Amino acid sequence: MILAFHKPHGVLSRFTPDGSPNRTLAEFGFPEGVYPIGRLDADSEGLLLLSDEAGWNGRLLAPGGHVEKTYHVLVERLPDETALRQLGGGGIVLDGQPVLSAGVRLLNPQPVFPPRDPPVRYRKNIQDFWIELRLREGRNRQVRRMTAAVGHPTLRLIRVGIGNLSLGGLPCGSWRNLTSAESRELERSTRSR
Repeated sequence: MILAFHKPHGVLSRFTPDGSPNRTLAEFGFPEGVYPIGRLDADSEGLLLLSDEAGWNGRLLAPGGHVEKTYHVLVERLPDETALRQLGGGGIVLDGQPVLSAGVRLLNPQPVFPPRDPPVRYRKNIQDFWIELRLREGRNRQVRRMTAAVGHPTLRLIRVGIGNLSLGGLPCGSWRNLTSAESRELERSTRSR
């Protein structure tokens, strides 16, 4: 069984508390025996997969061959072509290692997402913009560190896709079973790397 979950802000990608005020996955009524495949930081939102099948972590997160993940990222100020090129072209170094090339684009039109609880910081004189980043690696806080490196701090981060699987209209805090077709497509994406 593989589940798609729309993880809210302030929720850990684990079932046990870590001493922080963040909530855990235990609050969402998942079937017994599932565990998260990968993770999303507590301050990030969006698509998180869970499964009771050993091996999905290895297939989706194997070093050097992560399945592509798509993020919608609210950043401060409009990124110019140079910033977008740096984000997409592998021109950023984190922890002494260059970041693999990423797909990046300014979202046009700008998406409208339901408000987050707590709300995103609002500054009257600085406009915010949504960009899309597609990554094939998963370093610690990678998206936030990448946008900060080009001078556009991340204000909100939503993972909207893993491989060909999309978050779609799944309400925040809700989960569902993947269909057989979605599971097969996810399996195919692990073999096409």
